[in-house]
Amino acid sequence: MQDFIFYLKLGWEHIISLDALDHQLFVLALIAIYSYNDWKKILILVTAFTIGHSITLALSILDIVRVSSNWVEFLIPVTIVVTSLGNILMKNKKNGLMKLNYYLALIFGLIHGMGFANTARVMIAKSQSIFFPLLGFNIGLELGQIVIVFAILILLFILLKIFKVNKKDWILFVSSGVFALSLKMALERIPF
Repeated sequence: MQDFIFYLKLGWEHIISLDALDHQLFVLALIAIYSYNDWKKILILVTAFTIGHSITLALSILDIVRVSSNWVEFLIPVTIVVTSLGNILMKNKKNGLMKLNYYLALIFGLIHGMGFANTARVMIAKSQSIFFPLLGFNIGLELGQIVIVFAILILLFILLKIFKVNKKDWILFVSSGVFALSLKMALERIPF
């Protein structure tokens, strides 16, 4: 049980810590087009991300998949660039973008899952079984994402209902900011 709690905390910190800006930006870009009334859809969306994240994390720990960390650290902000750019370009096609986001969350979760793989491979390889460490880590990750999602939804509610911010302005502002930050990260991490 102590191992499970340890990995749960590790998963939580993986998404909540100040070092997790790339993951936080991805979640922000992913849910920027939704409203607080869409919270169930958003939870399914972030769960799709966690599933993708879990698959490659498990494959990496089992040493079935191994990708250079330089490439992974480059591809993670690229996924954020693509997601935020989709929000900007498809701002008038919200329903199509919402459907696309489920696939993006799952596929891009595969890439993000490799971001923690090298560290996890060393830590979990000492364990007899990877099931409970992975379960704990992914539950911690999911709980952290849910906290981030609800914080964003509360902010969105305040902006839309109290300050009467236009929803399209919110989407454009957030997506443009995330695009700029993630493009800067990607350019700084070019692996060649």
